[in-house]
Amino acid sequence: MKIVIANDQKTLEDAFHIRNIVFVEEQKVPPEEEIDQFEEESIHFVVYNDSGEPIGAGRFRDLEGIGKIERICVLSNYRKYGIGKKLMESIIQYAKEHGYEKVKLNSQTHAIPFYEKLGFSVISEEFLDAGIPHRTMEKSLQ
Repeated sequence: MKIVIANDQKTLEDAFHIRNIVFVEEQKVPPEEEIDQFEEESIHFVVYNDSGEPIGAGRFRDLEGIGKIERICVLSNYRKYGIGKKLMESIIQYAKEHGYEKVKLNSQTHAIPFYEKLGFSVISEEFLDAGIPHRTMEKSLQ
């Protein structure tokens, strides 16, 4: 497994491809909501398996000095192998290396225990995003 930051069009397209499978096809998020106005300002991460096929993705962006982690996804047949955890650890390490003191994300409610194991805490009430229940979570990097 290899995790890379998208630095060319092919890698970026790999990220969008994984996100389309997980969010649009699997979770029925409208395509116009999945790709948004923040794509160009985001740092995109892609997970590749040992055969070089993309299997996971996520993005990171600055939100007024706080690192915002978004669009974390892993193909269904690769879940439960710790890939999401490794992806999150890579993004958090990136945030630390770039001087962020805090990161936050909007978690689908079913994924809250996953993020809690990574040290995130819920800081909001439940809200809907693309028709899916979410709660905002954050983690101090201090």
